[in-house]
Amino acid sequence: MSALTEEQAYQKLASLCAVSEQCISDIRRKMQRWVIIGDAETIIGRLIKERFIDEHRFARAFALDKFRYNHWGREMIRMEMRRRNISSADIDYGISEIPQEEYESVLRHLIEAKRPTVKGKSEYEVNQKIMRYALGKGFTMDEILRYID
Repeated sequence: MSALTEEQAYQKLASLCAVSEQCISDIRRKMQRWVIIGDAETIIGRLIKERFIDEHRFARAFALDKFRYNHWGREMIRMEMRRRNISSADIDYGISEIPQEEYESVLRHLIEAKRPTVKGKSEYEVNQKIMRYALGKGFTMDEILRYID
């Protein structure tokens, strides 16, 4: 790839941000792969100023997408947003946007769908495997125990 000027990099990133929500760490990671003639932080500052990047908006979109399409629980979403250096306040906001009834419905459905596929010598063993599966998806033990029976 040839070197990009600051303006060319800005244009590419602005069009990316216009198509899908991005966070600052994702943009930085993308720019590290490019050769940019100019200051990367200036580009990020301009994207934020012109509201192409908004971490508050990103947190909401990320939480809802990962919940609705990947069926991740709140803990998995929280962990992934922390990895992307999203602020605690934005993480809490994004997670709070997940409707509680929908959250419970997805967890119940995950457990019901998993049960027939799990093999075990006893009901206890089957439940342990289902719990591990749901924990791996980011649901808490308290949430899982409510629906395991």
